[in-house]
Amino acid sequence: MKKSVFTVCLLLLGFLAGAQQKVFQQDGVAIRGYDPVAYFTEGKPVKGSENWVADWQGARWRFASQQHRELFVLNPEKYAPLYGGYCAYGASEDHLSPTDPQAWTIVNGKLYLNYNTKVRSLWVPDTVTRIPAADKYWNSVKQ
Repeated sequence: MKKSVFTVCLLLLGFLAGAQQKVFQQDGVAIRGYDPVAYFTEGKPVKGSENWVADWQGARWRFASQQHRELFVLNPEKYAPLYGGYCAYGASEDHLSPTDPQAWTIVNGKLYLNYNTKVRSLWVPDTVTRIPAADKYWNSVKQ
């Protein structure tokens, strides 16, 4: 009996240690292949290259340069979009929606993506109330 309880505990710990956040992806690629670092360094969405990639949170991330890849690998939480790249507005409305890399904002040093530019226009003026709502929802579904 003790041995089976110990085995179950070990399996549970292994599962929890290996748990990953949900990341919106298409064909295993995050942000539809756009470089997450470029939003911060270039101030715009830039398509990443298959030459510079990193795997993180169960998705493949592409970068426009080796330098961007290195920055991301050193601190992925700094550059990755919040809510796993799902629509920030959708998360504030308690659902997960895909995103358009062209519909983005940076608020307080964090990258947020939206379903499209129309939804972005709803998100931007109300980030003060929408971010806490999205955080609450994301914390309930991220695992």
